Amino acid sequence: MTAIFETGLERNPANYVPLSPLSFLRRAERVFPGKCALTHHDRSYTYAQFATRIRKVASAIKAAGVQPGDCVAVLAPNGPAALEAHYAVPLAGAVLCMVNTLLDAAAIAFILEHAAAKLFLVDREWAPKARAALDLLGREVALVEIADEAAPAGLTLGAPEYEDWMALHEPAAWSGPEDEWKAIAVNYTSGTTGNPKGVVYSHRGAYLGALGVALTIGLTPQSRYLWTLPMFHCSGWTFTWAVTALGATHVCLRKVEAGAIFEHIERHGVTHMCGAPIVLGMLINAPAGLRKPLAREVLLATAGAAPPSAIIEGTERLGFRVQHVYGLTEVYGPSATCEIQPGWPALDVAARARLMARQGVPGITQEDLSILDPQGEPVPADGRTLGELAFRGNVVMKGYFKNTKATQEVFRNGWFLTGDLGVLHPDGYVEIKDRSKDIIISGGENISSLEVEDVLYRHPAVREAAVVAAPDEKWGEVPMAVVTLKDGASVTPEELSAYCREHLAGFKIPKKYVFAELPKTSTGKIQKHILRKLAPPHRA
Repeated sequence: MTAIFETGLERNPANYVPLSPLSFLRRAERVFPGKCALTHHDRSYTYAQFATRIRKVASAIKAAGVQPGDCVAVLAPNGPAALEAHYAVPLAGAVLCMVNTLLDAAAIAFILEHAAAKLFLVDREWAPKARAALDLLGREVALVEIADEAAPAGLTLGAPEYEDWMALHEPAAWSGPEDEWKAIAVNYTSGTTGNPKGVVYSHRGAYLGALGVALTIGLTPQSRYLWTLPMFHCSGWTFTWAVTALGATHVCLRKVEAGAIFEHIERHGVTHMCGAPIVLGMLINAPAGLRKPLAREVLLATAGAAPPSAIIEGTERLGFRVQHVYGLTEVYGPSATCEIQPGWPALDVAARARLMARQGVPGITQEDLSILDPQGEPVPADGRTLGELAFRGNVVMKGYFKNTKATQEVFRNGWFLTGDLGVLHPDGYVEIKDRSKDIIISGGENISSLEVEDVLYRHPAVREAAVVAAPDEKWGEVPMAVVTLKDGASVTPEELSAYCREHLAGFKIPKKYVFAELPKTSTGKIQKHILRKLAPPHRA
């Protein structure tokens, strides 16, 4: 059959431009040049100033010898430099790697080596950790240090300072990618199966993901978005680009504390924010002296460990409106949302919170979300049949960097398989029931039980060890280790924690220990589902 509507109607520069979040900033500079783009401590920049700074940083990146497709790594908290990197690095044609500030030096060294980073921007607070990582790396990487006004004094890498480095260069010309499938960022998972995996984002996926979350939480040009979510988490769940797309204001917060959150909400007229359930718990349990009444409703999008309905209920009683979203690094952060149905607001808070604790339905720019059986078919929508949660669509990663095997394992039958187990309810909403990969999500951070177990197994007194999640009022979940000692050996929980501290980041250290024989199947597999029943709530 002749494709009559295709003949002579080819794609050309007038009707096709590769999608990229860079266009959001270019538009904001044009439409809102005098409007506040971001505020940080006592600094603020208009969109005209913000765009000029970014274009200067892009020129500086090129002058540092970074070539198109090279990686630029950033180890920094929420602030102007971290936000500017999300535009300056791709404007220079490079790929951004935001490094989790909670990682230890060994993990940072692995990421720098794996991504072949050519330039490393480091906030002075993490100068000692960065230096230790570079010593482990064993090769030189061009350095720039960020002297944020709230960074501890006296720490330095002896590298060019960010503001001075930027000022030496003229603004780069605006240009987008020739191909929207080109990589814009690589975000490393927290190592849920050992070493972290590099999740590669495309310009197209970042563009659509950002528009999706902007629509989901209702951003407008009048919005003021508080950065309580780390920008190193899935490129800040793509809000690094989404807020700019609407010409809204980024309100930066270097350190997440309850008092600072309430103060920033009041001072800056915050309308939107995001955070793991631990942030919600922090607000609920803040001393009365730190809490400030909300002058207006603030929408708070939450994801990570599934928030208990009691947490949602308590947060809404403070005056926030909670939007439960769900996602993974591999789907650019939140790619599912628990859409609020028309009848839900009339329910009492407790009943509404139970419905809102479900993971929900596909995001606006995500094509599909389902629960699949082992044959790759959707399970019955009965709220009982367990299957694996899977996504498909444009807001799914390109794949794992330098890891074809792992990529092939999660891309099957036209779906991305998350490894999370859940059910499909009659109304089409999905709800997670378990994690097949035994991931522990503590304060929004993923912890590999295998990594912690590997450290425990190396202790001379330990014969066997298994690590599972224990519920925690503050962090959502914390690691609990069940340990079997060698005959005649003895060790205290304090000694085990001290040993783990030598090899692990602090948030990965078990917060509780149980000394017992490990239950096993007939084939010798440890039965972690039994161990989870041993886990009482841990109170910090």
